[in-house]
Amino acid sequence: MDEAVSPPEPFYRWVIVIAAALVLGIAMGTLVNGLSAFVVPLEAHFGWERAEVAAINSFGLIGIALGGVAMGYLADRIAIRVVCLLGAASLSLSLLLAAHAQSLWQFYALFFVAGAIGGGALFAPVVALVGGWFRTGAGLAIGIASAGQALGQGLVPYGAGYVIETSGWQAALTVLGIFSAATIIPLSILMRKPPDMAVQSVGASSEAQGLSLRIVLPALSLAVLGCCAGMSVPLIHLVPLIQGVCGVGAEAGGPLLLLLVTAIGGRIFFGRLADMIGPLRAWLAATAWQTALMLGFMLLGSIQEFWLFAPLYGFGYGGVMTGVLVSVRMLTPASRRASATGIVLAFAWFGHALGGWQGGFFFDLTGAYFWTFANAALFGLLNLAIVSMLYFTTRRSMAAAV
Repeated sequence: MDEAVSPPEPFYRWVIVIAAALVLGIAMGTLVNGLSAFVVPLEAHFGWERAEVAAINSFGLIGIALGGVAMGYLADRIAIRVVCLLGAASLSLSLLLAAHAQSLWQFYALFFVAGAIGGGALFAPVVALVGGWFRTGAGLAIGIASAGQALGQGLVPYGAGYVIETSGWQAALTVLGIFSAATIIPLSILMRKPPDMAVQSVGASSEAQGLSLRIVLPALSLAVLGCCAGMSVPLIHLVPLIQGVCGVGAEAGGPLLLLLVTAIGGRIFFGRLADMIGPLRAWLAATAWQTALMLGFMLLGSIQEFWLFAPLYGFGYGGVMTGVLVSVRMLTPASRRASATGIVLAFAWFGHALGGWQGGFFFDLTGAYFWTFANAALFGLLNLAIVSMLYFTTRRSMAAAV
C-alpha cells in the first residue's frame, strides 16, 4: 500500500551521485593517501624521518575526523552547497600554501586545516546527502559515489608522482591546489538537499532496527577505527614499500593505482550486495577479504608480483568503505544522518591517522615493513569482531520486535 502512494524518485538524484563521486575522488584522493607520492621526496629534501613525514598525512586525517563532526552538524542545518563551497576553498588554499612550506609544523598545520574544513565538509555531508536522495537502492548509489573516491585515491598519487619526478614536489602541490579549485567549486554548486520523501525506506534508521543510537554510534565508531587503521597501511606505505623492495621511482605508484581502480568495482559490487543481503553482512564479507590478504604484501619481491596482487586485494578493500557508509545509513535516523555520519567517520579518520603513523614508526624501528602490515591485519580482526557483535545484536533486536 505504501508503495502505491510513494512519489517517484527524482532523476536529479543521479546528478548528485555523479557530482559526489567526482568531489570525493578529488578531495579524498588528495587527503587520504595523496601524500604517499610525497613521502620519499620530502624525506630526501628535508632529511626528516619517515614517521615524521607520514604524520603530515595523519594531521590531515585528524582534521577530517574533527571537522567531519562539525561540518556534519552544520550540513543538517544549512544549505549543503554552502558547506561544500567552504570546503573546496579551504582545501585548495591549503594545498597552494603547502607548496611553499619549509618546516614540519607548517605542513602539519596546513594539512590539518585542509582536512578539518576541506575534508570535513566534502566527505561526511556529501555521503549523507547521496543516501538521502534514495528511498531504495541506496547501497548501489553510495557504492558508485565512493567508487569515485577510490579512483581519485589511485589517480592523485599516481599523477602527483610524475609531476614530482619532472618538476618537483612544490610544483605537484601547486597543481593539486589549482586543480581542486577549478573542479570542486563548480561541482559544489550542483549540491542540494533532497525533496521531502513521503515514504522512507524500510530499515533505514536505528529505530526501525530496534537499536538506540547510544548503542549504534559507539559500536560503529570502534569498528571503523579498526578497519581504517588497517586499510590505511597499504594506502600510505605501499608506494614506499615497492620503492624499497623493487628499487623503482614513480613506477611504484602503478600497483597502487591498479589496486584503487579495482576497488571501484569492489565498492559498486559490495554496495549492490548490501542492497541484497544487508549492509552489515556485506561489510563483514569485505573486511574479511581485506584482512585475510593484508600480509600477502610481505611475500612479494618484484614489481610484477605487486601488479598481480594489488587488484586481488583491492577488490575486497573497495567494499569495506561502502559497507561502512551503507551501514551508517541503515542504522541512523534521517534527521540526524549527516551529524551521525560525521561522528562515526571521525573515528574512521582517527584510524587512518593511527595506521599511517604506526606504519612509519615501525619502519623506523625495525627497518622493514613486516610489523606495519601485521598490525594492519590485527586491526582488521578487531573490526571483524565488533561488526559481528553488532550484526547479531541487530538480529536479536529485530527478532524480539517481531
